[in-house]
Amino acid sequence: MQKFITLTGVAAPMPLVNIDTDMIIPKQFLKTIQRSGLGKNLFDEMRYDADGQEIPDFILNQPAYRESQIIVAGDNFGCGSSREHAPWALLDFGIRCVISTSFADIFFNNCFKNGILPVVLPQEAVDALMEDARKGANARITVDLESQTVTGADGTAYHFDIDPHRKHCLLNGLDDIGLTMEKSAAIDTFESRMAQARPWV
Repeated sequence: MQKFITLTGVAAPMPLVNIDTDMIIPKQFLKTIQRSGLGKNLFDEMRYDADGQEIPDFILNQPAYRESQIIVAGDNFGCGSSREHAPWALLDFGIRCVISTSFADIFFNNCFKNGILPVVLPQEAVDALMEDARKGANARITVDLESQTVTGADGTAYHFDIDPHRKHCLLNGLDDIGLTMEKSAAIDTFESRMAQARPWV
């Protein structure tokens, strides 16, 4: 999993509340078990018309936001059915951080497992960052996981809380397998000891 330390870039403003997982990645794209390739279908029903042509007004279709790595969103982002394909699609598109006042629990947990940082901030902070995001390439937002701050274009820094274990995992690029491999020496020692003590197993 890619490490998350600091991220500076243009943020896409998505002020809608209750953006659910079916909006993020519609159900017809859930057949795959691969994490790659879903970015082209991110927000599919909002990005494309019935003929598969881009809808120019949708934020991620606009030139200033095509390379966005940050989303500033309305309340309760990631609600709806529990599907890990939602963070897969975000990450495959290039989104590494979503900022909102709140997230659905399962989506929130799945983000950390896939290298995406979900940042919870008070409404007034999200409103200020949303205004920054609306300025497009003229305003860049910096997310610093080490200091746990999001800094707007005017230099105002907003502090966010994060579980220390989750912070450690993101800073070091550790998913569940990576966490297990951190203990590989202890696992090898245990296996050797058990092989000697219980060779019949």
